[in-house]
Amino acid sequence: MLTCAFCGEEIMLEEDMKTHLLLSHMENASRCSLCSLSGVSYDELSFHISSAHPETQLGAQGPPHITPPAGRSAAANTQSHKTPPSCWAQDSCDTDAEATHCSDTIDCHKQDITSKSRASSTGETATATIQSPRRRQKAVALSNKDNKGFKYEHSKAKQKRLCSKREEELFSCPMCPQVCNSCEMLQEHVELHLQEQHSSGAQEACSPAMTSPSALRLSGEKRFECPLCSVVCMDSSSLQEHVELHLEHGAAVNSAAAAHSPGSDQRLARELQREDEARQEREDFKKLQKQFGLDGGGGYSRQMERSMEKAVARGLLGPAEFHCKRAEMMESLASGLDDGRTRTQGVLRALSEYYQTEARDCVHVWLSADTDHFCSSAGDTGWGCGYRNIQMLLSSLHTIDAYAPLLQEKAVPSIPRVQSMIEEAWKEGLDPHGASHFNQRLQGTRAWIGATEIYALLTSLGISARIIDFHRPTGPDNSHPQLFDWVKQYFQSSRSGRLPPRLIQTSMPPLYLQHQGHSRSIVGLEQRRNGSLSLLLLDPASPASDTRRLLSRDTLPTALKQLRKPPRNLKHTQYQLVAVQGGLSAEEKQRRIVGSRTLCAERIP
Repeated sequence: MLTCAFCGEEIMLEEDMKTHLLLSHMENASRCSLCSLSGVSYDELSFHISSAHPETQLGAQGPPHITPPAGRSAAANTQSHKTPPSCWAQDSCDTDAEATHCSDTIDCHKQDITSKSRASSTGETATATIQSPRRRQKAVALSNKDNKGFKYEHSKAKQKRLCSKREEELFSCPMCPQVCNSCEMLQEHVELHLQEQHSSGAQEACSPAMTSPSALRLSGEKRFECPLCSVVCMDSSSLQEHVELHLEHGAAVNSAAAAHSPGSDQRLARELQREDEARQEREDFKKLQKQFGLDGGGGYSRQMERSMEKAVARGLLGPAEFHCKRAEMMESLASGLDDGRTRTQGVLRALSEYYQTEARDCVHVWLSADTDHFCSSAGDTGWGCGYRNIQMLLSSLHTIDAYAPLLQEKAVPSIPRVQSMIEEAWKEGLDPHGASHFNQRLQGTRAWIGATEIYALLTSLGISARIIDFHRPTGPDNSHPQLFDWVKQYFQSSRSGRLPPRLIQTSMPPLYLQHQGHSRSIVGLEQRRNGSLSLLLLDPASPASDTRRLLSRDTLPTALKQLRKPPRNLKHTQYQLVAVQGGLSAEEKQRRIVGSRTLCAERIP
């Protein structure tokens, strides 16, 4: 065990003793003889003398009143960081006597240098006196006491400088000399270091035994100290993982604080409300898809098969009869013609005979050309009204000489065939917006159709058609008197006489009448003595049994009440009519195709 002769500190190794003497008593032991400055290096003291006491130099090469550091000779003071005294290079003292001898030698050497420096400052020459052993021991004790006080003042000044430095430079990079003014800048700077070293460094965990800075300094390894805490890691990758834990914890704290902020409950409520609205919107859209037959649930043939299967399960239909009807349905679909099971013929003839002899309260009655009634079947219940009205219209056009040559089919087509005809019209370029609504496909679906699909089909056949839109009520109680007036003008256009007869059997095709959720066909108009008008409507929703009651004179007056619709029975907000008005030439058809890209109805009023 070695004891420092200046401060009495006990040090184990000789190398540590050399370091202690160099740092504590050699580098910072100089003091100014002209003022109270002390605890600085020799170079700093030289600069102090030259700047603070220039009058004392008198042309000398160096500062005259400088007390050199302990253990330095006058020659050694002209150079920095020379080799310490020879006794430091010797082996460690084995006994207390040797330690005392070493201490005496250093003390004598220090006093000799001090006396020489004082003599030179006064211009006198002095020699160091040789002291006796007893006086030398006393001098050593006094020197040790003085050095202990000097060390206390020196360490206090040094600590003050370090503290002020720390106050100014709070965040120093543990990996380079860079100093940052804020924690955020230091974090970004360290992350750049970690990104550069992460590719070359191996993934190793932090070693518990080397997590202190002192341990790493002793081991000689590079230290990776966390800029946010005192933990030191073995490599950059471990430090990066450690810093990321800090950042994740900070983000969690911030999110928790944001979650408990005053406005967080309102934001959460708004988010929940938006989610509920989006879910409700999806459910409503699915319901609409199912309602309008766009849910992929199959078309006419599939719905017919399901209905027959249910009849078999209930015992209403035998297996043999099921297979027989299914074969008939497949044959009809293959031919593209309606099987006629829901068709009722001769309705307009029965009405004409009735109005000739009965209904004396009607002043005028207008009837369309002969039209057959088509009602819904098990294969199209709930969605086939538009197709059934097309069948009614085509059945009338077949009886009119001006339109019969334009029809592709010589008989009324089936519903799947009508769907195919509308798809062919789309392929020609008619109503591209409506085609995109159905994704260019109707066959195999239960999709509802409306006025624009009727218009596209008739135009593709070379038949002129108009769409008239009664977009709002024009009478009391949400009635549409202008709709009734327009229908009257439509039927009157077939005759030119001023005094029409009581019954006018026209050659005009029926009118397609569309409103929200349903469509019907207008086959006539009644005008009573008081001037009120009533429409005669054939409804696809009416079963064939009810329609056939019109064919009997006994049941016709009662059944006619279902056809007669005064203004009080038509109170939907909007109605659309599709009217046939002659044929189209090739040029006119092409113009209609181009115009259907922005298809607009005629609005009344």
